[in-house]
Amino acid sequence: MSEATVSRVLNGKPGVSAATRDNVLTALDVLGYERPTQLRGDRARLVGLVLPELQNPIFPALAEVVSGALVQLGFTPVLCTRTAGGLSEPEYVNLLLDQQASGVIFAGGMFAEADASHEHYRLLRKRGMPVVLVNAAVADLGFPAVATDDAVAIEQAYGHLRSLGHERIGLVVGPADHMPSRRKVATFERLTGQAGLPSGGEFVERTLFSLEGGQAATSRLLRRGVTAVICGSDPLALGAVKAVRRQGKRVPEDVSVVGFDDSAFMSCADPPLTTVRQPIDAMGRAVVTLLGAQIDGSQAADDELLFEPELVVRGSTGPVR
Repeated sequence: MSEATVSRVLNGKPGVSAATRDNVLTALDVLGYERPTQLRGDRARLVGLVLPELQNPIFPALAEVVSGALVQLGFTPVLCTRTAGGLSEPEYVNLLLDQQASGVIFAGGMFAEADASHEHYRLLRKRGMPVVLVNAAVADLGFPAVATDDAVAIEQAYGHLRSLGHERIGLVVGPADHMPSRRKVATFERLTGQAGLPSGGEFVERTLFSLEGGQAATSRLLRRGVTAVICGSDPLALGAVKAVRRQGKRVPEDVSVVGFDDSAFMSCADPPLTTVRQPIDAMGRAVVTLLGAQIDGSQAADDELLFEPELVVRGSTGPVR
């Protein structure tokens, strides 16, 4: 056959008979060449699970729930973690597309960052790839999402601290473009305004999601005289406890601290951490159900399923002095 004929087959161009097309593809297989993506037929039973990190214990916990549910449906989960010097989220997307994955689950990814590029999500949408997002997302991506209700989480934490007599309450969350943090801040400012307390904006600190970030942000809040701190993650809360102790104060006798996630071993912290628990098991099962329905051919609405969190009161909160 001519090179032009083979080229038309490999690029999916018209003008080639079905018999000739089959002969070219058979030759590819016999000679050990890899077929182009668009000519491979059915999708592989692989599902990409894209995570921003593994240092925060909440992400391995979610991965365990999701992976177990995927295996029960006959899929093989492929863990894709963003690390310094490793593959980026768009690069993982291209890899999964090349491997003809059946679907992708994103947890806490670039979809939750308003200032990040979202072109790889639009590419997935264009290719018809089944996708589910875990966490609050920017608008108009067109995928279903599963998230904890951030507004309810702040209402629970704030109400708990107010019941203990605290009025000067601080909030430590992620960067300004982080959508879950934006929701938390909006609810926090509404609650402080309704209570007639000092401006919520004055007591809001944004930082990186890490223990060090929590420590630095809480140190700034302590200089403004807060007696309690609500944090957007458990690692941030552990950093807050460290900041309080660095200033010669005690938790909860001098400053109360509330976390978010109820990730592993928070009951073993010193003191045991009061935190808002995300219903990871229920959320993980919902994510796999939504993805499975898309893979089976159902049209997925770009709705957001909000799950109600639960306040878990432990030893890091107490009455205001």
